[in-house]
Amino acid sequence: LQKERDERESDLGRLRAELLADDGMREERARLRREGERIEREGQVWLTLKALIGEASGGKFRRFAQGLTLEALVRAANGHLDEFARRYRLVQAPGSEVGLLVVDRDMGDEMRSVESLSGGESFLVSLALALGLASLAGRRTSIGSLFIDEGFGSLDADTLDRAVSALDAVRAQHDRRIGVISHVQGLAEKIGVQVKVVARGGGRSELRVVSA
Repeated sequence: LQKERDERESDLGRLRAELLADDGMREERARLRREGERIEREGQVWLTLKALIGEASGGKFRRFAQGLTLEALVRAANGHLDEFARRYRLVQAPGSEVGLLVVDRDMGDEMRSVESLSGGESFLVSLALALGLASLAGRRTSIGSLFIDEGFGSLDADTLDRAVSALDAVRAQHDRRIGVISHVQGLAEKIGVQVKVVARGGGRSELRVVSA
């Protein structure tokens, strides 16, 4: 009986040790479950960001940011188009973050690709975009000078007058110097101060600042 009792007490000690180990494992599992829930909550934030941003390279987020910037640019450019080319209005192409279409008001608000514009029309739209971009950049950075290289030769006399008037208005409103690089004689007559390149011969030239 004593021997059997000793065996039972040994079994009892072993079972108690197993119970203690089981209690420890239960506590460890509960701790791991709480840790897993915490990690899952934190991971959900990154999963949400992944759904918004898209990929590690940031391409989707970059296109989204570009779309917002383009929206602001189109709004600013349309303000300038209202001044010298009211026939046209720019809109973002549906389904594209960075595509542009032109709304032709004289043709029942028909939407056209920018490639369908004539040379003069393309110049006016490009000018509106350039002025709009300058106004966007000027929100945090002062842009004191704008230079426009050619393009005026494709405009008729009336459109040329409107473009020059718009540039003069931008110059006055935003206190900017606007330089126009052009060989159009009719345009030179409309600009008050000119910088002329005069050939001196022998491969030499000189600059002259003159009034119109």
